[in-house]
Amino acid sequence: MSTQPPEDIDRPDKPSAPATSDGFVRGLSEAIGGPLGSHAVRPEARRGRFWTAPRIILALICMTLAFSWVQKSPCQSGDWQQNVQYTRFCYTDVLALYYAEHLNEGAVPYKDWPVEYPVVTGYFMGALGLPVHAYGETHPEINQGTWFYNINAIVLSALAVATAAVILALRRRRPWDAAIFAVSPIIFFTATVNWDFLAIGLAAAGLYLWAKKHPAWAGVFLGLGGAAKLWPLFILGPLLVLALRSKAMRSWGAAMATAVVSWAVVNFPVFFWYHESWLRFFRLNSERPIDWGTLWYVGRYLDGKWNSGAAGDQGPFQWLSDHVPTLNLVSYALFGLACAAIGLLAWLAPRRPRVAQLAFLVVAAFLITSKVWSQQYVLWLLPLIVLARPRWGAIIAWTVAEFGYFTAFYAELMGAGGKPVIPEGTFVLASTLRLVTVAILCGLVVREIWKPELDAVRQTYDDDPDGGPLNGPDAPWISRLRRTFRVDRSPAAPASLDPPPPAEQTVVKV
Repeated sequence: MSTQPPEDIDRPDKPSAPATSDGFVRGLSEAIGGPLGSHAVRPEARRGRFWTAPRIILALICMTLAFSWVQKSPCQSGDWQQNVQYTRFCYTDVLALYYAEHLNEGAVPYKDWPVEYPVVTGYFMGALGLPVHAYGETHPEINQGTWFYNINAIVLSALAVATAAVILALRRRRPWDAAIFAVSPIIFFTATVNWDFLAIGLAAAGLYLWAKKHPAWAGVFLGLGGAAKLWPLFILGPLLVLALRSKAMRSWGAAMATAVVSWAVVNFPVFFWYHESWLRFFRLNSERPIDWGTLWYVGRYLDGKWNSGAAGDQGPFQWLSDHVPTLNLVSYALFGLACAAIGLLAWLAPRRPRVAQLAFLVVAAFLITSKVWSQQYVLWLLPLIVLARPRWGAIIAWTVAEFGYFTAFYAELMGAGGKPVIPEGTFVLASTLRLVTVAILCGLVVREIWKPELDAVRQTYDDDPDGGPLNGPDAPWISRLRRTFRVDRSPAAPASLDPPPPAEQTVVKV
């Protein structure tokens, strides 16, 4: 007697073809004769082929990153005359902060200079910057800034390739979803603007380990990602909500515990020996005013159209701009309310939402409500939206809005010297379109959570390919909650609308 094992959710059978599964790509395919017919000789039928879908995707991401390096090349010397860093779209914090954070003088991050980033990013800067400085001391003919940027570009590009590999590993039946990430103009323009791919790579590893049912190791990488940039820790929130729904609290507890421990371990040396330097990141973010391109910036501009800005004649956004501590509280409150709404949606949805869907909504809500939205933060959303909603059309529209914002942003930077390049209203319009397109993406994800039959990923997988320990029946209280909110019309509805696990089959050996 033996038990038939349950279906492996990662088994790459029946791969999805974008020309048949994605309406946008299907429309484009008409230019070359339409989707591949059912009786055609398909490329996968050829044995021993080299150019498999994953290899094509990895080649595409390498090509995008190579073009990105070329696009940034006018700025690599550090000789930024006549606003070349803005006119060529090649500005990068990596090169600028090599000097601003005194790495060119051999300053050890946090010990000799209070770096403005979380500790893992600071360690990363020091690990690459101090050897460059030491080598430059004995080889004065080299341009240290150029060397530092190029070494960073290589490592960050490797992390971007690793992120693409994780997307491929999580979507073995839908490998072409990763092409949305691999050829994105967002990567082309922002891959090496800052060190965001360090946190993205760590967060991607955490999601992969969670999907593979290693919650403790997933927590380690999410904690390290949160010690590089704060946002990877937000993923623990969706995991908590889904763990409560699916009775997987033990797995979530393991992930949470190791995330806290890993975050604390890497923070402790700086916290203990260089406490004031450690506080710099938190103080800077609490004191920062309204940043360009945010919801609050747009609101302040609109306030200025009807109010003078003087005391007693201020709109609400102008007033918050002058009272940053209150602005912080309002921003945190709005983000908290958005997270509560996302949690309620996750519990009331007819099927358990996918991890990537909730993770995208939470990170997008943070950016929409935040007072700071740097241009490279768009990278946080890219892998999450590819996993959450791999539809080309809406993502391309969002990418166009982001490119419009990049253009207006650099024009605004050029005008900061006193000679405006574009009207302020043009920049506000570009900022608004970016906000609107991100909000539309959120709305589309919410619709597919509420109507899971519209979810492209669920059309390929029986359950969440990223769910890991979450894949299973719902807790009984979910049905009662849905009936309380009158979203479950059947009083006899089952505790879970997820597909039941396959029953044991007895095989009699003769």
